[in-house]
Amino acid sequence: MSRASAKHGKWQDHYTRQARKEHYPARSVYKLEEIQRKHRLIKKGSRVLDLGCAPGSWLLYAAGLTGKKGQVVGIDLKPVTVEVPSNVTVMTADVFEVDVGSLAGGFDVVLSDMAPATTGHRAVDAARSLGLCETALEIARRVLASGGAFVCKIFQGPDVAHFQQTVRDSFRGQKLFKPRSSRKASKEIYVIGLGYNFTKITR
Repeated sequence: MSRASAKHGKWQDHYTRQARKEHYPARSVYKLEEIQRKHRLIKKGSRVLDLGCAPGSWLLYAAGLTGKKGQVVGIDLKPVTVEVPSNVTVMTADVFEVDVGSLAGGFDVVLSDMAPATTGHRAVDAARSLGLCETALEIARRVLASGGAFVCKIFQGPDVAHFQQTVRDSFRGQKLFKPRSSRKASKEIYVIGLGYNFTKITR
């Protein structure tokens, strides 16, 4: 076996095989599935914004939950190459530069599975992750409908507690969630905001 094949095989697991079987482009879909099972954030007819949507697993899963009367909008620097349902719109764009006004607002859920290109230096990677999270939260504050939900991946580090508090300042409830489907070596965790409270922002 070649070194490249061995490395590729190292990352194969039950979730990878299941994703392939169920025609999802990445195993990350099962993280959202676990979050959905626990919190029931996405409903029939929901409008969902997916930040960092490539390669498209979360888009496909969310689209199935919202149904044809719902809408899922995805944004990513990388193009999404999988075929998506008619209720999905994909924008190839930088979240740091996207025109939030063009998104029309009124989203019920904002998802962010964004992650920075890692350097191997934990502090640097955590700081870059925080920057993406802060951008995702700012977008969520501008497009979420009252009572909406926010899901955001962050790398564990000293800034997680601060980011949690920032989320609490905008939502009626806040939770931390570590999916079982996250790889054991992963430092990721999800911060979930429940019940977006617009009045907290505008006071």
